[in-house]
Amino acid sequence: MSVETPVPSSALAVYAHPDDPEISAGGTLAGWAEAGADIWVLITTRGDKGVQDPDADLDELARVRIDETAKAAALLGFVDHFHLDYSDGELPDDQALRGVITRYVRELRPEVVLCPDPTAVFFGDRYFNHHDHRVTGWATLDAVAPSAGNPHYFSEHLAEGLEVHDVKTVYLSGTLEPNTWVDITPTMERKIDALFCHESQLEETGEWFRQFLRERAEEGGRAAGVGYAEGFRRLSFAG
Repeated sequence: MSVETPVPSSALAVYAHPDDPEISAGGTLAGWAEAGADIWVLITTRGDKGVQDPDADLDELARVRIDETAKAAALLGFVDHFHLDYSDGELPDDQALRGVITRYVRELRPEVVLCPDPTAVFFGDRYFNHHDHRVTGWATLDAVAPSAGNPHYFSEHLAEGLEVHDVKTVYLSGTLEPNTWVDITPTMERKIDALFCHESQLEETGEWFRQFLRERAEEGGRAAGVGYAEGFRRLSFAG
């Protein structure tokens, strides 16, 4: 394993739900943004089912979660955030989803793409990975390669004036096979503050929860030999 230090010029983080980027890679993205990278976030679902109240207004919750994403993005220094209109749990792994992610890759032309590791399904015997995480991961990987760099995939984009784009590196988060760690010690508290922007999803907002988040990052830090770290499966396509 390696401790990653290079900062990309730009990165697109594609995740399923509005708080997933902060949970999965908030410290990494904050550090890159602080160092001058352009960071964009693309959320594939509305986050509209992130509540247990059977009488909740799901359209209103979706609006709230966009506002929460905006607050977190501003805190972490992101350039912008984008949201697709799929309902939670209904994300299809289809050509339409691959096409829209491909379009964002070609428009934004990021050096690096981050997304969930779709091969990470079973975590012990008490949790398995959410449908939306898995589908987002597969669709993003398919958009990165071969779609975004091949003119015969979604050729209508080229007819509109977009050009193909080759992503150099992919970081898969939530992986069971990390091969790279990013030291987030300088940005750990900002990661936590960004998570706390997603107030609609928080039942616990006290210091206990902050300490819990620190302890989770300490596990990665021990593996990397630093204070706090986020782990990824890093795929490099550079020549």
